[in-house]
Amino acid sequence: MRIDILCLFPEMFASAFAQSIIKRAKERGLIDIVLHNIRDYTHDKHRTVDEYPYGGGPGMVLKPEPVFEAVEAVEQQLNTSEIPIILLTPQGRLFNQQVARELVLYSHLMLICGHYEGIDERVRRHLATDEISIGDYVLSSGELAAMVIVDAIVRLIPGVLGSATSASSDSHSNGLLEYPQYTRPRVYRGWSVPSVLLSGNHSEIALWRRQQAILRTAKRRPDLIKKVTLSDKEKEWISENLLNRK
Repeated sequence: MRIDILCLFPEMFASAFAQSIIKRAKERGLIDIVLHNIRDYTHDKHRTVDEYPYGGGPGMVLKPEPVFEAVEAVEQQLNTSEIPIILLTPQGRLFNQQVARELVLYSHLMLICGHYEGIDERVRRHLATDEISIGDYVLSSGELAAMVIVDAIVRLIPGVLGSATSASSDSHSNGLLEYPQYTRPRVYRGWSVPSVLLSGNHSEIALWRRQQAILRTAKRRPDLIKKVTLSDKEKEWISENLLNRK
């Protein structure tokens, strides 16, 4: 998979993409991340990428010309105009695990990192094919949002994680928050690991994990539990346990 990122501060990605899972995925040829500095597509000596907004108002607006030219240069280099072009903006659709699973199906993506007060509306209307937000808050620039999205996508690429089932058990992968995890020591400061996890009974462990995931989701994210398909037995169990824990 290849991801082209158009931004104003490519140096921000140096550490984030040179560590851990993303680093290993790059070394194994599973992901190719190419950074493009939007300033390289300006035509004045000051490499101007922003201007005051028409109509007045605070802040500066990212100009359309360097963004369009950067995208077109990448498309020309790759000899294709079929790349999904995603504008990272607080006004976009909310990014979640389902969106990550959708994006990982593409062999190629392009991310445009906004900055300043915003980006010229013509980029949104005539260039971007999708708009994504990572949450209902405002960041100084889209570089941080791009890091989040790339990390979430890379984890889903087959062969990236050590175990093929790792991603499938993460929080939100099946609509539920992840069940509690324990490791050695067996007892720490008087707190013991649940006995079922030490039993070696895999069916009982699977049942416990499923129930704990349902309970944790119901308690912490009731908005999510409403979307999960539960059996009648699970609904009865969760009702009893929520009442007992109040």
